[in-house]
Amino acid sequence: MRGWGRRRLPGRGVRRVGADGVPLEEELLEAHGERVADAQHQQQGDHRAQRRNFLRGGGAVDPHSNRYWAQSNVTFDTAAALTALTVELRVARTGGVASTGHWRTPPAEHFTVSVREEPGAPVYTWTLGAGRTVPAGRHVFAGQYNHAEGDRDARGDRFTVIAVGADGRSATVTGDFPAGPAATGPS
Repeated sequence: MRGWGRRRLPGRGVRRVGADGVPLEEELLEAHGERVADAQHQQQGDHRAQRRNFLRGGGAVDPHSNRYWAQSNVTFDTAAALTALTVELRVARTGGVASTGHWRTPPAEHFTVSVREEPGAPVYTWTLGAGRTVPAGRHVFAGQYNHAEGDRDARGDRFTVIAVGADGRSATVTGDFPAGPAATGPS
């Protein structure tokens, strides 16, 4: 059943996710100790759950990747401006993986970025600079790399997004990637 998968949520095991890599609404509510019935309250104008879960995201291999080169995208939506942000992308070292670059949609001068080699994975890390903010909206952070010829299995790749909103709330989203090129990010 291509397009659907599982995601590990901290302390909650594996959860179902949609084709966009975002946990299904029922799973999000269960993961935060709330009853599925709370979704009815949200539909009636009660946005408590939405305020608590101001960050959501997913990972996908960019559809423009090819048999020798790929780009892994971490796409996330935030409903609040962010005053602290760290995005980490770990690309599992399958045959021939070697970093070739990176980019992000927010301004480059707002971030420090590092690419470090760890056993088993190059690790891309973007950290928001002190005094900088990221506006509410959709943002993409991408790592680029060469790999051995052929289709690369990205299921060993992982990402983590750690954010603090302007109101002091914090959120973390972690996840993995589908096997190959797919639509990027949350819907």
